[in-house]
Amino acid sequence: MTPTADEIFRWPVRVYYEDTDAAGVVYYANFLRYLERARTEWLASLGFTLTALEREHGVVFVVHRLDIEYRQPVRLYDALEVTVGSVARGRSRLVAVQEVFRGEAQLVRAHVTLACLDPATWRPARIPAPVVAKMH
Repeated sequence: MTPTADEIFRWPVRVYYEDTDAAGVVYYANFLRYLERARTEWLASLGFTLTALEREHGVVFVVHRLDIEYRQPVRLYDALEVTVGSVARGRSRLVAVQEVFRGEAQLVRAHVTLACLDPATWRPARIPAPVVAKMH
């Protein structure tokens, strides 16, 4: 896989009551939502929406693998920054390092592998050339 996208994309998130569990901390699965939103906005910052990728290029990206480490608790009203960085690329997959910060404190670190698929067959598909070009 070829390393790409040296710039780190940053997306702000605020923690709301609906994000927390009975202990008053963010429920662990909600971090998956934060990571997904940041990846969606990262793609948009490159000029691609998920619907346009499917409509114009005949591909969808799906999470194939996720390795996540929770380092510190996150609480109601915390202002967070979710990042997408260190993206590596293969023919039909991307691996992104994503992190969640509160100020300088790293709270979560994840490696997310996305598979590029043809939605008609759900088989691997080559990442479209325009996407590859924007990632350099």
